[in-house]
Amino acid sequence: MATVRLILGDQLNPTHRWFRQVDPAVVYVLMEVRSETDYVPHHAQKVIAIFAGMRRLAEQLRAAGHRVRAFRIGHADNRQSFAANLRTVFTEVGATRFEYQEPDEWRVDQDLAAFAANCGLPTTVVSSEHFLDARTGVAAHFQKDAKRWLMESYYRKMRVRTQLLMDAAGTPLGGEWNYDAENRKPWKGTPPPPAVWDVSHDHGALWAEIQAAGVKTFGEPSAAGFPWPCDRAEALAQLDAFIERGLPNFGDYEDAMHTTSDRLFHSRLSFALNVKLLSPLEVATAAAEAHRRDPVRYPLAATEGFVRQIIGWREYIRGVYWAKMPGYATANGLGHTLSLPSWFWTGKVKMNCLRHSIGQSLQTAYAHHIQRLMVIGSFCLTAGVDPAEVERWYLGVYIDAFQWVELPNVIGMSQHADGGFLASKPYCCAASYVSKMSNYCGGCPYDPKDRTGPLACPLNAFYWDFWLRHQDRFLNNPRVGMAVRQAAQMPPAEQAAIRKKAAELRANIEEL
Repeated sequence: MATVRLILGDQLNPTHRWFRQVDPAVVYVLMEVRSETDYVPHHAQKVIAIFAGMRRLAEQLRAAGHRVRAFRIGHADNRQSFAANLRTVFTEVGATRFEYQEPDEWRVDQDLAAFAANCGLPTTVVSSEHFLDARTGVAAHFQKDAKRWLMESYYRKMRVRTQLLMDAAGTPLGGEWNYDAENRKPWKGTPPPPAVWDVSHDHGALWAEIQAAGVKTFGEPSAAGFPWPCDRAEALAQLDAFIERGLPNFGDYEDAMHTTSDRLFHSRLSFALNVKLLSPLEVATAAAEAHRRDPVRYPLAATEGFVRQIIGWREYIRGVYWAKMPGYATANGLGHTLSLPSWFWTGKVKMNCLRHSIGQSLQTAYAHHIQRLMVIGSFCLTAGVDPAEVERWYLGVYIDAFQWVELPNVIGMSQHADGGFLASKPYCCAASYVSKMSNYCGGCPYDPKDRTGPLACPLNAFYWDFWLRHQDRFLNNPRVGMAVRQAAQMPPAEQAAIRKKAAELRANIEEL
């Protein structure tokens, strides 16, 4: 008699209660399968990192005395799907029970639920013991019939629940809940970014296995000097390093971009969080404790901004995902249909901001939130790219992109394709914002101050054309109404020139 327990590739938490006791009647199953590598094209580093993490966890479980059945990507007996491999294990061990942790992606949740209903064994689904709230927590907070779910009230609820950055009287430290307005400074070279705290692995053999198995990826594999953590100890070391080196200046420059650094003061902990090597509570607590110990070195604005991302936005996005799937994935409220340019897969574009942001993404499988939202995302939104194509690219390219967190951020926050349900305004910009927050405009062949000339920055024509095209929708939006009115009040000749320029850019988008 045996219980088979499935561990998914984003469930690499060795502190889960499953592992507290060794039971010879329990068999843990981990699978590297084509059904997961192939549903969208994935960045090479993403596939390598997840497989490396699964292999490390399997080693640790075996060393602790647990029974483990691991299907490697190139094994002859690997039938390349959860269902087929599980049936193999059921037969091998004489399974009498099946258990799995709650998946985070709707697609996997549906597949495993269907398998469990027909596998012939009693099945139990347990918590992954990671998130601070249930899948339904956000929907319960806002009520499903609310027109718009604004994150701020949910974030305050989570602050109270966790008591992070709260005083003894139950009010927020400093008297304010949110210090976002203080965290928007451009970075001009000082203070210097900290020495990176990456690990370094050689996954050349694993990469060879992945290639031999026929898995199609894109981006650079970085098989030697691989920087992503494989286990919890490495992730904890990276958390400690970020708190010590990055957090003090994180708040001031969290929106800044620069060609000399792919992260500046950002933590790059999202991969470790999203595969559950770290818990959100321990990450947010580490930041809050740093502020408590030394509020001068760790300013409240920097600490609050980081904590908000972890216990506020991250939990909120997950709740939106589970409340709105599966229909959310096909939302296209603005009716955008332009195809994603082919240079999204190569980085070969003349616009310096996109060449750097997309090129960095292809090289490192990483970009921070402003590069994703206000450079790449804003371009796609204002150009009118099909949000489903944008979402598919984001899901594949980023090391931390699992659909529960990526899809609402792209469909709702970045592409405003959900009719404004998640974000109260479209997040888009002209070249002036990019010039202010980065050094990308220096050396670019396009002029950031020109709207319609031969070398005018495409961001400008697309930005103003966006407001002209959608002015009826956004004219009364208090957060963007001024921009819409400014576009509407332009002289007719200027409006016509902007529309004409934007149309030419779309027609020649492969040449930008």
